[in-house]
Amino acid sequence: MIVTNMDRTQCMALLRASRLARLACVKDGRPYLVPVTYAPDGDNLYGFSLLGQKVEWMRGNPQVCVQVDSFEGEREWRSVVAHGRYEELPDLVGWKVERERAWSLLSKEAHWWEPGAFKPVPEPPTHRIFYRIVVEEVSGRHAFPEGTAGGGVPR
Repeated sequence: MIVTNMDRTQCMALLRASRLARLACVKDGRPYLVPVTYAPDGDNLYGFSLLGQKVEWMRGNPQVCVQVDSFEGEREWRSVVAHGRYEELPDLVGWKVERERAWSLLSKEAHWWEPGAFKPVPEPPTHRIFYRIVVEEVSGRHAFPEGTAGGGVPR
């Protein structure tokens, strides 16, 4: 098995090719990790959620981490970790264009609101939140069996 580091271009290519990630946030030194769907656009990852623990924690500490991976056969994989900053796109005058951009990008995929719109029953509906993660730093690894080409871009 050969493991190589991915450069920023390769990392961003995997982020652009994916739609499901794990998002980590921290409050009082305690981590919280959840699956999220997102839509990439440049250095931004747009997301949607109902108000809950994830949003409350990111409001308190906007420094977050997103992890995406890709498995391409039995022994080939890629994994990217993106550190960034949470920015809420509030339903206020002055944010209409940004919210519409988020909705436009997210709605290109079927079931774009999952898992952000699901809450345990019988919780009442909560405020809808659009947000973006501004990617500030990325790192990634690519593993593949010896004797194979490896090193390609995500499919």
